[in-house]
Amino acid sequence: MKMFGLNGLLGLLIAVILVLVLAFLLGKKGVETQAGESTNYYSIDKNAIKMKSVENASSYKLEKEQK
Repeated sequence: MKMFGLNGLLGLLIAVILVLVLAFLLGKKGVETQAGESTNYYSIDKNAIKMKSVENASSYKLEKEQK
């Protein structure tokens, strides 16, 4: 029985490293996205919102577009 083959401890180590790298990269991308979008303020027209309507997506406007 091979202990250090790809089906053994080496494979486990590779899998753990890949999962940690993936989690780090996705977390970093999430933080960068959140930091970039945190300054995009918007306003909602409360009178235009209807219950269960597809048109609700157009009831908010970005503040940068209004200026």
